[in-house]
Amino acid sequence: MPHVATRKLSISLLLVPILIHFLSKGRHVNSFAEPTPVLPNESDEHALLCLRSQLSDPSGALASWRNNTSRKFCEWYGVTCSARHASRVIALDLESLNFSGQIFPCIADLNFLTRIHMPNNQLNGHISPEIGRLTRLRYLNLSMNSLSGELPETMSSCSRLQIVDLVSNSLEGEIPPSLAQCSALQQIILGNNNFHGNIPSRFGLLPNLTALFIPGNKLTGIIPTLLGSSKSLKWVNLQNNSLTGRIPPDMFNSTSLIYIDLSHNELSGSIPPLSQTFSPLQYLSLTTNNLSGEIPTSIGNLSSLNVLQMAQNNLEGSIPESLGRIGSLQQIDLTYNDLSGPVPSAIYTITSLSYLGIGANQFVGRIPIDIGYTLPRLTHLILEGNRFEGSIPISLVNASSLEVLDLRSNAFTGVIPSFGPLRNLINLDLGVNRLESGDWTFLSSLTNCTKLETLWLDRNNLQGIIPTSVANLSKSLEILILIENQLTGGIPSGIGELTSLTALQMDKNLISGHIPDSLRNLQNLSILSLSHNKLSGEIPLSLGKLEQLTNLYLEENSLIGHIPASLASCKNLRRLNLSCNDFSGSIPKELFSITTLSEGLDLSHNHLTGCIPMEVGRLINLNSLSMSNNQLSGQIPSTLGECVLLDSLHLEENFLNGSIPRSFTRLRGINKMDLSQNKLSGQIPEFFRSFSSLQILNLSFNDLEGPVPQGECSKITPKDRPTMEDVYAKITAIKEELFALYNYGSR
Repeated sequence: MPHVATRKLSISLLLVPILIHFLSKGRHVNSFAEPTPVLPNESDEHALLCLRSQLSDPSGALASWRNNTSRKFCEWYGVTCSARHASRVIALDLESLNFSGQIFPCIADLNFLTRIHMPNNQLNGHISPEIGRLTRLRYLNLSMNSLSGELPETMSSCSRLQIVDLVSNSLEGEIPPSLAQCSALQQIILGNNNFHGNIPSRFGLLPNLTALFIPGNKLTGIIPTLLGSSKSLKWVNLQNNSLTGRIPPDMFNSTSLIYIDLSHNELSGSIPPLSQTFSPLQYLSLTTNNLSGEIPTSIGNLSSLNVLQMAQNNLEGSIPESLGRIGSLQQIDLTYNDLSGPVPSAIYTITSLSYLGIGANQFVGRIPIDIGYTLPRLTHLILEGNRFEGSIPISLVNASSLEVLDLRSNAFTGVIPSFGPLRNLINLDLGVNRLESGDWTFLSSLTNCTKLETLWLDRNNLQGIIPTSVANLSKSLEILILIENQLTGGIPSGIGELTSLTALQMDKNLISGHIPDSLRNLQNLSILSLSHNKLSGEIPLSLGKLEQLTNLYLEENSLIGHIPASLASCKNLRRLNLSCNDFSGSIPKELFSITTLSEGLDLSHNHLTGCIPMEVGRLINLNSLSMSNNQLSGQIPSTLGECVLLDSLHLEENFLNGSIPRSFTRLRGINKMDLSQNKLSGQIPEFFRSFSSLQILNLSFNDLEGPVPQGECSKITPKDRPTMEDVYAKITAIKEELFALYNYGSR
């Protein structure tokens, strides 16, 4: 199962909305000097009425926009007129009113407009070329709408434009280079659209530009060098595009930039060195690129840095000692690189750190025993996937704000400490180490962690009986993983009290006894895995009440009785594995009403009898089906040919008779088919030779006749079994011998 803990969040995504909100507020546009007086123009009222006619207004905000009312249009909701030029509209403020419809071309007739603020509506249509007529426009915010089409070249005529915010629309095409002709531009915010092509290089020459936000588009090419040489630029966010090439060195030596986010691109090369002895940079994110080489030691010059994110690159070498000198650091994320060596001790003394992520590297050494005292503000400590060893410091309980503690896949030893004082703990992952349970005091202490949502203890040296205190864990617990330890005894019935569980995995232990009926209370459970244990008894009928279940694994136990038809109530099942038990009786036809079964149905290695129900053909989404090694009889249902998505079919070692159904001709995507060691008869179908995906076809030890099809499958030989060519070349001579050897009649 994939590791589903939710700890690896992009910190940059948390800060971007705050910055955008800060940058795009109307208060950043000061009172503007009015243009040269002109004669009153009554056309503004007509333009507003035109605009009103094009908009759907479910909230009734524009009820006052009528020419038969006593109110002048300058008093209409959201309308501001000039104090110097009577009856001239200079601003529209219509935010979050659920408008839909188009504002162009009507709005372009308000040629005195300096401000358009209409974010968070459902405006659609294009920004038409008529926008070029708004030559006085200084502020344009149409963010969070449904605008489409390209930005018109005529926007360059809006020569006084200072702020343009079109974030979160469906705009496309290239960003017009002519926009750089608007020399008054201060903020360009075009994120979360579908723009493609290059970033206009002349944006770097805009003398007043402070913010360039174009994340979440399809931009390609290199980052313009001119952006790094800008003397005014403070915020640059180009994340989540397809930018390539190297990072311009000047960006890291800027005397004005305080925020740089280039994450989630395809940038390559090394991280440029920093020659400046002082830089105002506070936020730097290079996460998820193709950067290589070492982290430059000059990074220690970024004395004002608060956030450093370089995760998911190809960085190598060690962490520079100089990084520990940046006392202002709050977040360090270097996860998923190829860094190695010991972690500089100074990193563990940056008292302002709240997020330390160095997981999935090759770091060695021990965690300092006083880490909880030297890093008291920690909320996230992610060390997973390294080579750390030794015991887990008990001082971590002093970091009382800790929310995520991930020490997975290291070589930690000793008894798991009691983390009860960490009342804010949400995710705890100690899996794949060499940790011991001791007297299980640690589990009892975790009952104080009332916010705990995920607990991973898999693949350690935990021994003994699971204590009943497990029932007192957080009611918010969603994931409990105890895979591959040395647990004994039964499953505590109190686990049924953990009603928020979505995943419960206890496979590959020595757990015995019955499956507790109390599991019926886990109504949110999606994954239940109890396989490879020593469970006995029957499957509780109440498991059928787990309607959210998608994956049920009970294989490799000693379960008995009939397969309960009540499992058919699990209408969301994608995989069901009941193999290698002692189930008997017939296969309930109700099981084949679970049409969501797609990943696999495995009933093999049991004592099932009777015929394969015709209803099997209802599993039209199924990828893998195994009923081998049972005592099934009768013919192979022709309806099985309806399962056209089958990749693997195993029916070997049963008592099936009759011919291979002609309906199998529809199983053209199948990769493995094993029908061996049955009582099948008749001709080998020729359509097998047209199955281009077939890798393994085993029909041996049956009564089939005819030549082996000479196609793609004829060159495939099943491992550890006679080839079809060998069997059918000698079928007459050894037929009686085969029947005696396998004793078909008396199995």
